[in-house]
Amino acid sequence: MKRIFSLAACAAALSLGVSNAYAQSGGVDKAVGGYSFEEAAKEAPATKDFHSADGHLTFAIVTHTAGNGFFDPVYVGATVAGNLIGAKVLLLGSESPTDDPAREIEILNQIVQDPTIDGLIMTTPQVGAYNDIVKAAEAKGIPVATTNSFDGTILNRSGIGHTGQDASAAAIAGEALVKCLADKGIEKGSIVLPSSTAMGNIEVNNRVTSAFNAIVKGLKDAGKLDAFKVDAGPENTGIDTNPNDPVNGIVTLFESRGDVVGAFAGNNVFTPALAKAVAQTGLTGKICAYGFDLGPAQQDAMKSGDLTGALGQQPFLQGFWPVMQLYLEIDRGIAAANLDTRAQLVTKETVEDVGKRFEN
Repeated sequence: MKRIFSLAACAAALSLGVSNAYAQSGGVDKAVGGYSFEEAAKEAPATKDFHSADGHLTFAIVTHTAGNGFFDPVYVGATVAGNLIGAKVLLLGSESPTDDPAREIEILNQIVQDPTIDGLIMTTPQVGAYNDIVKAAEAKGIPVATTNSFDGTILNRSGIGHTGQDASAAAIAGEALVKCLADKGIEKGSIVLPSSTAMGNIEVNNRVTSAFNAIVKGLKDAGKLDAFKVDAGPENTGIDTNPNDPVNGIVTLFESRGDVVGAFAGNNVFTPALAKAVAQTGLTGKICAYGFDLGPAQQDAMKSGDLTGALGQQPFLQGFWPVMQLYLEIDRGIAAANLDTRAQLVTKETVEDVGKRFEN
């Protein structure tokens, strides 16, 4: 009898629970305007025949250096996005392992003439060099998106979505450096930010400034700013260091100061050089050294301890979002939008995770 009662009670409780769940679910079956969400979520009938009218969308992504591996996760992200929307994505770029905007522009001039292209994504490292490309694409009705490097002067900038890292993300490294000093119990010394404005990269200059400001603020908030000398040069864009011999330049900087306890480098030229300088001067594990990008040299330096940490640009997003942006412009008529990919701080403790899903 007890068993029968227990089963009945359980059934009643279950029934009550289901009833309450349905009553409190807050499910929405259709829009206030009367249409169904399922129907509204479908792709527009004309989308697959946009521009090329060949029954499928084809996007091209062109970078200024496909030869050093940095853009590999960008291409992965673009491929993932293409697979999600059923689009073909052409992965193109200069074969050079170093920046080669001239070759990129050559490829762009070819691809913009391709009648099968429905959307164009490109990096823009050489300010002012891409207006003819944009003009040609727009004349053919091909939407354009930029990624990674930013050209604020490009034709129709406000109408072109950009995906990339804002230089302010370098503040993350500055904040980490201050925490590192505290964790190591370092109470005084010099913090140097070597760089070179001669390279003409405004983004790098801004990174150095952002890191410098974050370091100063962090030390000031901790009441320790007077005990440290934070030096990023007269304009706070970096202590001028020879980009053609960055290792020796940083070693000389360390030796001239004699009390360096922290350092930050803002790009792929000076970050590996910073790590080598730390090793050569016997400061491995003794100072807080942070840099930029997550290439093989940076990863090895973090594993050895020559580099405390480095910031990644989350380049997967720099491939994924532009493809989705162009698709939304074509299928939904959504206006171009910008995405700040921020930064991923990687240290010795997390460096083994880099690249496991081809995302860094």
